[in-house]
Amino acid sequence: MALDFLAGCVGGAAGVLVGHPFDTVKVRLQVQSVEKPLYRGTYHCFQSIIKHESAFGLYKGIGSPMMGLTFINALVFGVQGNAIRALGKDTPLNQFLAGSAAGAIQCVICCPMELAKTRMQLQGTGEYNLKSKNYKNSLDCLLKIYQKEGLRGINRGMVSTFLRETPSFGFYFLTYDSLTRYLGCEVEDSYIIPKLLLAGGMSGIVSWLSTYPVDVIKSRLQADGVRGVVQYNGILDCVRKSYREEGWRVFTRGLTSTLLRAFPVNAATFATVTVFLMYMRSEKNLRECEAGPAIQQPSSL
Repeated sequence: MALDFLAGCVGGAAGVLVGHPFDTVKVRLQVQSVEKPLYRGTYHCFQSIIKHESAFGLYKGIGSPMMGLTFINALVFGVQGNAIRALGKDTPLNQFLAGSAAGAIQCVICCPMELAKTRMQLQGTGEYNLKSKNYKNSLDCLLKIYQKEGLRGINRGMVSTFLRETPSFGFYFLTYDSLTRYLGCEVEDSYIIPKLLLAGGMSGIVSWLSTYPVDVIKSRLQADGVRGVVQYNGILDCVRKSYREEGWRVFTRGLTSTLLRAFPVNAATFATVTVFLMYMRSEKNLRECEAGPAIQQPSSL
């Protein structure tokens, strides 16, 4: 159990470093004004951020996910591993259920973390531009939101986060398990790393495609009120107003940058987690062999 948590922690840190620039682009595209759009698309958004804010602009708000996602991945992989063991049988359905359980539990941390990340990513841009910065860092952002809005403000977007995370993590682990079995990812395989990277990357893409429209709504709800004016009264109101003003395409806004991010981030995360577990378990087996009779390890990674 401890190995599951530790592996998730290491994998989470690797994923954040690879994917945060894409996430910054995704959020800015999702919440920009339809009347006065700042960016024409994913590539233009990348160009504009680097031109006006330097490459460091792509890493705005990284403190929150680096602290949060590292722990979240530890929680997700730990809960998923324990749920599979509790369910007793490693089947596709149980992989989905275990992943969904892990996704639901981590919402408690994920929602405030993404709120701070979103506010930090929008700070100093376009319609959110201010002469002075509101927030010094992610922690300062959460403290100021708490002082102004209380616990309800800190948990803004919790329901939409839950609706996004629960099924998406189910598909996430189900896809990874199915692909690693199909590709034949065995410890002795000389091509195991490329196979793990492919399986992890595709798992991320399937996971995001399964619930992306909900993520757009979540981002809009968490960005709402930054300028002092609250536009939405809840999830359904946000869906209605967004669709009425921008049509169905609003629910795919930022999807390109999200999918570009999803593959490398989840390839890095899953490959790191799996290789870490393989290495640690082989070390454990070696010590047990030296100490006494060998203990049979389960074949599942």
